[in-house]
Amino acid sequence: MNAGEGQDRPNRRRERRARPLDQPALQELAFGYVARFATSRAKLSSYLSRKLRERGWSGDKDPDVAAVVDKVVGLGFVDDAAFAGMKAASLTHRGYGRGRVRQALAASGIGVEDGSEALALAEDQQMAAALRFAQRRRIGPYAETQGDMAARQKALAAMLRAGHPMDLARRVVGAAPGDLEGLADDS
Repeated sequence: MNAGEGQDRPNRRRERRARPLDQPALQELAFGYVARFATSRAKLSSYLSRKLRERGWSGDKDPDVAAVVDKVVGLGFVDDAAFAGMKAASLTHRGYGRGRVRQALAASGIGVEDGSEALALAEDQQMAAALRFAQRRRIGPYAETQGDMAARQKALAAMLRAGHPMDLARRVVGAAPGDLEGLADDS
């Protein structure tokens, strides 16, 4: 094809407008969503509401998003406590602290009751998570050199943004390169 060919052709792809939803289509969307993604009750409700705004409603009665969500939860496809546990395990494994876990659970609409075990897990794993984060960022005991004050302040800020408490972040950032035993003794 030459450089100028094909540019004047109209786009053959027609924009196809999705049909408005009714109650069975809303349920089908919900089941499709939970089949693809681990989710919480609040995130599923938000997804269905967004789809209603995008596609519109053609049902006889008003849409009942809550009934669809309740049905999916009742069948066991959505479990907020299990979702919270998976989210907390994933975040702590990646080196994030309890504060970041709490933020992620709140953003997912997880209540205090469903998130309590997940937050307890993050609390129990706080030193291991902080060390994983430090290793990833080459901070404290994983740094090549102690670094100047500006570098330590930057590392401390990164630890705090990752959700680690101030006292733990200071201990990790202040540790000498290679001094893992000193941190393990303090925990």
